Amino acid sequence: MTPNTPDETVDIEALRNDAAFQDNVRLLEKEMREQNSIAKGYQLLDIKLAMGEDEESINAIFTFIVNRAFDVLSEYLTEHKKFNLSDPEEYATARAIYEHGIQRYSEKDRKGAKEIFLVLYYQIEEPEIREAMMIHAAAVMEGIDFETFIDEFADVTHLDPEDPKSIFITEFVQPNDMIMAMWGQHIAAGKKELEVLDKDTK
Repeated sequence: MTPNTPDETVDIEALRNDAAFQDNVRLLEKEMREQNSIAKGYQLLDIKLAMGEDEESINAIFTFIVNRAFDVLSEYLTEHKKFNLSDPEEYATARAIYEHGIQRYSEKDRKGAKEIFLVLYYQIEEPEIREAMMIHAAAVMEGIDFETFIDEFADVTHLDPEDPKSIFITEFVQPNDMIMAMWGQHIAAGKKELEVLDKDTK
């Protein structure tokens, strides 16, 4: 049984003292680890954040999510398998990798961020998100810092909080084809870097 994520209308202190709720939270964490489930990891993370859990507990879930996501990515690359974002577990995996890429970008690790965005372009088949990942990578290659990318290139005004896929930035101030033409050299270079993965499939 998965406990509902607390919202602002719920008495958080009451939930902390609710034995049944706490049992369900512990069960969710047990299932997350036994099933190696990133999706359950995000459910648990949402609960712990809403409950104001200690930083160590929250970081442990973050670490599980990221480590498991990159393990899955490695398995999929070896098996030449793409992410199916309609599958909750595969969506959660792609989300974790993307959020890690965004973190790398914000921390000025441009090489790491570029590699993550390129591998997501390679792994995701959904056209809108796939193209957006290449635009992310090209922005990094252009030398645009994270703050400038968010403030001047990304269009986050139409994000739908009810759409789980809105975690991925897919809309931009300028049309995608204009951006891709402007950064065509970087896009060509990015695709060139990915050729090694295609060679492994032959």
